[in-house]
Amino acid sequence: MKNLPSKIFIDGGDPAETYQAKKLLGYIDGQTTNPTLVAKNPQVSARLAAGKKFSRKEAYSFYKKVVRELDKIVDWSVSIEPYADARTSSQEIFEQAKEMSRWTDKAWIKFPTTLEGLKATRQAIKKGIRANMTLCFSQEQAAAVYASTQSKTRSDLVAERREKIFVSPFVGRLDDRGENGMQLIENILKMYQGSDGHVWVLTASVRNINHLFYALQLKSPIITVPFKIFRDWADRGFPIPDKSYQYHPQGLKPIPYKKILLDKPWSEYNLHHELTDIGIDKFSADWNAIVKG
Repeated sequence: MKNLPSKIFIDGGDPAETYQAKKLLGYIDGQTTNPTLVAKNPQVSARLAAGKKFSRKEAYSFYKKVVRELDKIVDWSVSIEPYADARTSSQEIFEQAKEMSRWTDKAWIKFPTTLEGLKATRQAIKKGIRANMTLCFSQEQAAAVYASTQSKTRSDLVAERREKIFVSPFVGRLDDRGENGMQLIENILKMYQGSDGHVWVLTASVRNINHLFYALQLKSPIITVPFKIFRDWADRGFPIPDKSYQYHPQGLKPIPYKKILLDKPWSEYNLHHELTDIGIDKFSADWNAIVKG
C-alpha cells in the first residue's frame, strides 16, 4: 500500500510493535522515539519491576540496541532524542547528537524547539547530522525552525539540501488543554506554502484515529502513529479519507492562523511555549526514573 499522501512512522520504543505494523501495512517509513517511550519498553518495565535501575551507560546502551533493531525494520528514518532538561546547554545536546547520529545511518536527532535546542541544531546540521525539531506548539516556533535551518548561501554546509529537516507539532498535548491541536498542523502547513520545502511537518502526539485521518487529508508530509492507533487503522482496512471527510474538534478552542514572514533572523521569533517546557521536564523525569543516581 504505497499510495498514501503521507509517510507513516510508528511512535514508540518497542521494535516488536514496529515489526507487527510493517507486516500489516507492508512497509513502515520510519520511527520516532523519545526517553518516555524507551522507558515504557517491555524489557525496561520488567527490569524496573525487579527493582533494578540502569546505570547511565547501561541506559544509553539499551537505547542504542533498540535503535539498531528499529534500523532493521523501518525503511527510511529513526528519530533519536538526546537527554535534555531545563539546564542542558546547546553544547551538551550537540555532543550527544554526534554520538547518537552514529547509531544508525537512518538517524534523525530530535532537538527541543528551544533556544538551546536550535543552537545545537545549527551546529549539528553543519556536520551533516539530520534534525527533527520536537515539542513544537506554535507557528512562531515552526517559523524559527525554518529560518534557523535555511541555507542562505551556496557556501553554507546545511544538511537540508540533502535531507529534510522535520518539525514535530504535538497535537494531542494541545488538545489536552482544550486547544485544537490539528489546527496548528493546518496553520504551519499554510505558513510553509510557497517556501523552499526544506522543512517537513511531522504530525506528532496523535491520540486518536481522527487525528490520523485529518493529518492524511491535510497531506502532512509525515505522521507518527502509536501502535494502538495504527492497529485500529489496520482493523478498518487502512482507509484514506476523501475530500468529504470532516474533522470535528469537539469544542476545542481554535488556534488562529498568524501571518508570519519566514525571512526574519531566527532569534527574533518567540520560541517560548509552556508546553515545550513541560514536555522537556516530562522526558527528563521519565529518563531519570530508569537511571541510578
